[in-house]
Amino acid sequence: MEQEPARATPDLLSAAHVQFREQRFQTAEELYTRFIAQCACSSDPPAATRECITRDLATAFNNRGQIKYLRVDFYEAMDDYTSAIQTQPDFEVPYYNRGLILYRLGYYDEALKDFKKVLALNPEFEDASLSLKQTLLDKEEKQRRTYEKSY
Repeated sequence: MEQEPARATPDLLSAAHVQFREQRFQTAEELYTRFIAQCACSSDPPAATRECITRDLATAFNNRGQIKYLRVDFYEAMDDYTSAIQTQPDFEVPYYNRGLILYRLGYYDEALKDFKKVLALNPEFEDASLSLKQTLLDKEEKQRRTYEKSY
């Protein structure tokens, strides 16, 4: 007999958040991964709960990405941030988080796009504004150094 896929439970997500806040990152990552997998297996939810599930799933991807970022697994973290963005395109936090990694890796143009998107979604996001300014300065400095080396 075929079993109906288990629905992702808010309790699982809440438990993951608790572990995250308490800096038990390995357990939090496992719980977020389980929550994400359950969401992927659940059948199409009713319209009334779809928005909540979307927000929860995007948050789970973002927070799991944050754990990977702290582990310095930058490319895996960016994958999770991108999944969060694909799940909920108006969620500014994963754009900011992905932008930070892109900045740290020296991909200034891509970082600028993410920081600009954050500010388009939330003009009051002060850290994104500061990061945008710093990225512009560092990009200009890199271009200046490259120009000077060519002579």
